Amino acid sequence: MIPHPITRRRLLVAGAATAGAALVTGGSGLFAPARAQGVAPTPTMRGGSNNYRPGAPIVDRIGGGGFWMTGRVRRAGDGAPLQGVRIQIWAHTTEGHERDPHSHGATLTGADGVFRLEMPQIVPAFGQPHGHLAYDGDGEPFQTVFLRPVMPRASDTTLHADFVLQPA
Repeated sequence: MIPHPITRRRLLVAGAATAGAALVTGGSGLFAPARAQGVAPTPTMRGGSNNYRPGAPIVDRIGGGGFWMTGRVRRAGDGAPLQGVRIQIWAHTTEGHERDPHSHGATLTGADGVFRLEMPQIVPAFGQPHGHLAYDGDGEPFQTVFLRPVMPRASDTTLHADFVLQPA
């Protein structure tokens, strides 16, 4: 017989005590992950700033849509979601090249740090289907970050990219 059988409660208490992995909330029986500590900032990606246009307008959609660019923005260190952060998005699409002004637009993050912007289908440029995203908060308290994520398949209809911003 095991002297101290492993129960769900023992496992959660031990995990929370040793790794900070879980937070037990009140008497409700609900469990939630602990807030991340020491979240590293997202580095700028090579090629991310290609064809960047400062001050691209905030839009509801770029072109005719059909493709979704999504992501989440958090603060470096504590990982807290950032609301009202401006994310610029551009790409080579079925309706234009990434250098074309009409292929650029920006959106703002919600209270949960999430952004979504609909745009035309991304198509391969230089052999790779990819998008460009930038945090370019002119005068805001974070360092600029440019991303150039590559899609696994040209037929994908979404591309997700997260930002962790470092205070300037």
